[in-house]
Parts: sequence; C-alpha cells; structure tokens
Amino acid sequence: MLDDLRNSSSFIEDEPPVEQEPVQKRVQRRQKETFLGMTASQRFVISLMLFLMVCVMGTFALLISGSISLPF
Repeated sequence: MLDDLRNSSSFIEDEPPVEQEPVQKRVQRRQKETFLGMTASQRFVISLMLFLMVCVMGTFALLISGSISLPF
C-alpha cells in the first residue's frame, strides 16, 4: 500500500517545472541584500567599533562634566 507512495502522488505531476533564475538576477538580488557592499562579518566589526567609540566618548564626557570621578 505505501510502497510506491512518492510516485503515486498526483499533485507533483500537475505542477509546472520550476526554472532556475538566471545567474545575473541571482547576483543582482545578492547585491541588493548587502549593505554598502559589506559582508556580515565586516558589518559586525564596524558596529562593534562604533559601539566602543560611543562608550569611550560617553565616559570621557562624564569625566569632563564631573558627573563621575576616578578613585585616585
């Protein structure tokens, strides 16, 4: 009964054949998915550097304004 189940399904035969999209369209779609032409690891490094810069600048601003002080 279940020996030839995959070949006996009728909905697979009714579907039109799936065509692969051309290489140029795949490349264009991939280029649209990237941000400023960077890979995911490059974007991560940029965002990590930006985060560290904001932390350091914020700490300096708090030190200069006197909101916090060093324990010296």
